[in-house]
Amino acid sequence: MKYLLALILLAAPSLQESSTEPSARKKEYPWMSVATWNGKHEAFLKRAKEGKIDLLFVGDSITEGWGNNAVWQKTYAPMNAANIGIGGDTTENVLWRLENGEIDGFSPKVAVLLIGTNNFGLEGHAPDAVAKGVATVVQTLRKKLPSTKILLLAIFPRDEKPTADIRKKIKQVNDQIVKLDDKKNVRFLDIGAKLSNPDGSLSKDVMPDFLHLSEKGYQIWADAMAPLLKELMGK
Repeated sequence: MKYLLALILLAAPSLQESSTEPSARKKEYPWMSVATWNGKHEAFLKRAKEGKIDLLFVGDSITEGWGNNAVWQKTYAPMNAANIGIGGDTTENVLWRLENGEIDGFSPKVAVLLIGTNNFGLEGHAPDAVAKGVATVVQTLRKKLPSTKILLLAIFPRDEKPTADIRKKIKQVNDQIVKLDDKKNVRFLDIGAKLSNPDGSLSKDVMPDFLHLSEKGYQIWADAMAPLLKELMGK
């Protein structure tokens, strides 16, 4: 495991390193202010202190989008699940949150991780840099939650057309982070094909903006993840 992490973390040293450096949100966006981001972080600190978390979801807006929708209430609420996804987060934002109390004081059975797409869309990072960032998040989770299994998801497809340049970049990242699967503590799962049409394109009933999921999309995610999650949860 450490060897595979080292391979990814040492790859392409000429690329930006910011994807691996913990950083709080500093940019203001029309859809989320820094103050709002800080408020979400404070809420997650409070949730961590409450404990009783067996299943933890970590990520960006796609993870945050679980909210309390019907799929979450039916599938994960009974499993003592908590969600610390924040819209717009990159690997460096998640790293900062993990290092600043959001996973302190409790030990979930499983952490579900989906992160990296905003490193492309908001930071303009190259695929190797994104892979390094994801690997660092995995490494941090393993260090701070040594008894927790990690279910690492491949970055979901985005953009309607399978020939879009972003699809090629996502594939390059997924081809690297799959190597983090050690068949024991970290498991990798790619559900991109289940979210896509047979020709690889995306449909608005699953991804209305070709990035975020509809409730139908979350049901697809839940169903695709169920067998491996059950195994990792020990049920």
